[in-house]
Amino acid sequence: MIENNETIDEFLARYADEVEAAVRKAAAQEIMPRWRRLAAHEVDQKAGPHDLVTDADRRAELYLTEILAGLLPGSVVVGEEAVHANPASYGSIRGEAPVWIIDPVDGTRQFVRGEEGFCTLVALAHHGVVHASWTYAPATDRIATAVRGKGAFLDGERLYAGPPEPGRELRVATSHPDYTTDEQKRDLLALRTPGVAPRPCGSAGLEYLAVARGESDATAFSWEAAWDHAAGLLLVEEAGGSHLTRTGEPFRITGGNDLPFTAARDTATARRVVALLSGEA
Repeated sequence: MIENNETIDEFLARYADEVEAAVRKAAAQEIMPRWRRLAAHEVDQKAGPHDLVTDADRRAELYLTEILAGLLPGSVVVGEEAVHANPASYGSIRGEAPVWIIDPVDGTRQFVRGEEGFCTLVALAHHGVVHASWTYAPATDRIATAVRGKGAFLDGERLYAGPPEPGRELRVATSHPDYTTDEQKRDLLALRTPGVAPRPCGSAGLEYLAVARGESDATAFSWEAAWDHAAGLLLVEEAGGSHLTRTGEPFRITGGNDLPFTAARDTATARRVVALLSGEA
């Protein structure tokens, strides 16, 4: 736990491994035993048929909330399921305390269908700055981590996104049509242009990991929920990538962004995607 005047960097130097262990244990205890074994009563709808929550989401978030808040006394937790129950709690992201941002099962639809494309996302932020992140894909047992200023790693190997290959179509994962308004669909149509190959996204966390690995070139997302973006944005940054909103400013986890926004393998690609989204290209 954090002591006296210990900084977040000092805390992470001592406890990053314990955070990773907690993420892995939450998945082992609460998520994977239910994967491909969900009963009907363990799956509910939130806002609609495409917005699902399961007992795995709820129980994994409760486990992580208890462990992470205990590791860092004075910190608060903003978890997707807790915010659904109490929307006012989302404001803690803009507060004075360090905040753990949790998406217990990112890609719940894929999880419910028994597919591998889901992950657990945890980020530690303070005053709107993400200091560390953990992206764990338990079905394949792969974990990506990042600490601000210290790089991004996948299973211990350094990640470098690098620029896209010259002359090749940009591979861009966009907000899925099931989760977008008509206006957002119109904004994203700007990417249907020669030289760009857009496709609907799966788990946001895994899409960010694909950008950090150089497997995908960019994302174009039209929503702000910090639990979907905080971990992945730091991962992309620390792999040498960049993220921008339509105003040309970096995405802020505290909100008020001009959407859609992009995260990309390099700054040039981010600017190109933003120019298209803004109608300037």
